[in-house]
Amino acid sequence: MDLVLFDLDNTLLQGDSDFEWAQYLISLGVLDQEVYEARNQAFYDQYKDGSLDIHEFLDFQLAPLARHDRATLDDWHAGFMRSRVLPMIGRPARELVARHREDGALMAIVTATNSFVTGPIAREFGIAHLVATIPAQHDGRFTGEPRGLPAFKQGKISRVEAWLESLGLFPGSFDRSWFYSDSHNDLPLLEWVTTPVAVDPDASLEKTARSRGWPVISLRFEP
Repeated sequence: MDLVLFDLDNTLLQGDSDFEWAQYLISLGVLDQEVYEARNQAFYDQYKDGSLDIHEFLDFQLAPLARHDRATLDDWHAGFMRSRVLPMIGRPARELVARHREDGALMAIVTATNSFVTGPIAREFGIAHLVATIPAQHDGRFTGEPRGLPAFKQGKISRVEAWLESLGLFPGSFDRSWFYSDSHNDLPLLEWVTTPVAVDPDASLEKTARSRGWPVISLRFEP
């Protein structure tokens, strides 16, 4: 059996769900455009250049969840899926997931984006397992803080290993392991698997992938 791990944003999705969720809340008037749009873009730019402080970002990204009840958030998320997420899912990504499913692989999405945003997206792909940053809850409401280690950079390895342990598995349980990602931030997990695959990679990851002979593929599509 193979282990197949997928990054989500700019890999399976042609876009970034974390960034788009904040933009969607701005479009609804839930978040103040003048205050949040510039910060949202700044954090996204920091992620791309490798300078993101994940804890500072999570303080920003999880705070809106704590201000609203779950029913309201779920209603907003349904609209977010229809208007922002589904247009970012193309046939190439769906076909890649389907091929690994047909091969009987154990699959998971592994993403730094929080599980409230990404859980419904994983279900849309038919991927049962999600290793994501977890927003803490108390009495059914989000607290605005993360629970446990964020699934970011080296933290992705720790979270994947803990997930496998919960299933009674470890890396040696698999004939082959794959990780698909677009970002140099994911180098630790790309180096952890037996088959790293760069997907529409950023310049830094593309340089690394080419120098090491890793596959470089594209899942881009015409909207």
